[in-house]
Amino acid sequence: MHNAPTLPALLVIPLILFSIGFAPLGVEAQEVDGDWVTPRGVQMDPDRARALYVSNDPGDQLLGRDLEADVERRKEIQETFREAADGVVDFQMVEYESSVGDLTIPAYLFQPLEKRDRNGHPALVWVHGGVRGLWTANYWPFVKEAVERGYVVIAPEYRGSIGWGEEHHLAFDYGGYEVDDNVSAYDWLVEHLPHVDPDRVAMIGWSHGGYISLLAMARPPHPFQSAVAIVPVSNLIFRLSYKGPNYQHHFSTGNRFQGLPFERREEYVHRSPVYQVDHIDVPVLVHLADNDQDVDFEEAEMLVHALEVKKPNLAETRIYHDPEGGHAFDRQVDMETLTPQWTPHMRDSWNRIWAFLEWNLRPYEGGNGDVADDR
Repeated sequence: MHNAPTLPALLVIPLILFSIGFAPLGVEAQEVDGDWVTPRGVQMDPDRARALYVSNDPGDQLLGRDLEADVERRKEIQETFREAADGVVDFQMVEYESSVGDLTIPAYLFQPLEKRDRNGHPALVWVHGGVRGLWTANYWPFVKEAVERGYVVIAPEYRGSIGWGEEHHLAFDYGGYEVDDNVSAYDWLVEHLPHVDPDRVAMIGWSHGGYISLLAMARPPHPFQSAVAIVPVSNLIFRLSYKGPNYQHHFSTGNRFQGLPFERREEYVHRSPVYQVDHIDVPVLVHLADNDQDVDFEEAEMLVHALEVKKPNLAETRIYHDPEGGHAFDRQVDMETLTPQWTPHMRDSWNRIWAFLEWNLRPYEGGNGDVADDR
């Protein structure tokens, strides 16, 4: 546990910001008559300095976190999935090694009760959202429908996901190794499930999950045929400027960031999908909400414009005007019954998602290319 920073430490960020336009980096504040002032002579406000301070110490990731409570919450969600899936889909917990080589990744696996023959099913790597997120029960009705349509679904609890203990928590790497963790799910699928067709696998996710899906497609070679990204994070440089110090903390304390965009510019560009559109090499579907209060539209529309200009033959994009639910407009779920609460925008979005996946993955086909007997 780290003590609260002293005032001189709290001055670091305001001083650096000041120095960009007015003084060389490294110029220190001066104490004048008991008050701290900037090199320009501006008296520092301790409360403002404290509010603006952003740590770059990975050890500060655990501040205010109750890891035991996270584990208990995750166990409750697992049990919810187990109960909901009983007699409906084949539900299992599996695990695999990340291609990074440093971590075991647990994952939820959802399959049809009756499997087709070899290569008979397409598959989805379904990536959860949240800076510090995990798989939650509101995914259930959509996963259930995917399985009913013939898909096998694997849902990784990649590094940084909460509820899996301290090592998993501290391995957090937004836009970095977490992408590799999710791509590695493909290798487990094709190695362990002969009924999954290795040439019919896509990645799908909302928010942070959509962000990971896009980055995976922008880092060839990869094994995926397409990706779906709903309300995806797209520009970390812009996003961190909008969200402020509390949000910036998650990134700056990451082991492979340890700093903010002005300190690690190339890394933040590399991890922002809007700047990686040139490298996307498979069809992608992106849906946005113009009333999104999480992935603000000012951030998200940059991605749509970049896709429309640079990848017009690969990108299918749609912007929904003022949909109910905003950031969560196409995942409105009654958490008591785990049933979708359909709205016109949500229904339209899902119709387009299923049509896009059907076009690219052909879930109606069996392993021999004919229409499957269960269709």
